[in-house]
Amino acid sequence: MLKNILYISGSVVIFFAGMILYGVILNFREVTLKEALIEKGLTKLENIRLVVDKTDYKILLYSNKILIKTYKAVFGKSSGTIKSSADDNITPLGDYKICAIDSLNKYHKFLHLDYPNERDAAEALKQGYIFDDEFNTIILAAKKNECPPKETKLGSEIGIHGIGTYNIIFKNLPFSFNWTNGSIAVSNENIDELYSVIKIGTPVKIIN
Repeated sequence: MLKNILYISGSVVIFFAGMILYGVILNFREVTLKEALIEKGLTKLENIRLVVDKTDYKILLYSNKILIKTYKAVFGKSSGTIKSSADDNITPLGDYKICAIDSLNKYHKFLHLDYPNERDAAEALKQGYIFDDEFNTIILAAKKNECPPKETKLGSEIGIHGIGTYNIIFKNLPFSFNWTNGSIAVSNENIDELYSVIKIGTPVKIIN
């Protein structure tokens, strides 16, 4: 019995280690942002915008209309498309912007999105997910160009962040594993690159 348990446990460890090694090999071919700029014949980025593609598990970094680099990304644990609660773990769809940047976060770095924005608030009020008081606080924050308040039923704290402590494992998985609260996760190395070029107000479009 003990021999069988050890055999099964060893097989699982070897299989998992093999997956991680395969992921390392795949990631080894990823070019840096600096290399991507050289390939495009550019020396700097202008009019930066991000397109987040949930279907292809990617973040696309554009300078003007030129696609500079594509990053592997994962999303919220739930697969829905309409976010109606702080606890539904769905990555929302729509047009957003970076409203705050946090360099001291448990997920390494965090680029906060202005979710819920005015459009989200209006739809949530219409559907009865929130009421007038919550709607008004979201609208007020938007008019001040601030991040949305955390206390609404729709939640906040949605953004683009790294992996944090378990970066070496999750970034090298050779498949897409959605694990966030609705945010968009990339490797620590990739969030470092984005952090170096993203500014407050950078537009982010999330599509399905």
